[in-house]
Amino acid sequence: MKLKLDLHDIYNRGTDIDRALNDIMDEAEHKRVKTVEIIPGKGSGQLKKRVLRFLDRKDIKARYHRVEKDSKNFGRLFVYFKH
Repeated sequence: MKLKLDLHDIYNRGTDIDRALNDIMDEAEHKRVKTVEIIPGKGSGQLKKRVLRFLDRKDIKARYHRVEKDSKNFGRLFVYFKH
């Protein structure tokens, strides 16, 4: 099972972005999902940088195994979990 979070609709609302990212992490842990696909989109790259900064926080980093940037699609990230 894989979860997907598309941030296109909330790209300019900072608190909503953090809440959505926290929610998807919680859901992945609760449902024991192996992969979460996060779509910040291509744009200027600022949203992707924000997502990567969020994922790099020490408290968040402890919750997942690794992050992979999609080599074929610049506007997509995969977060992998070990349960």
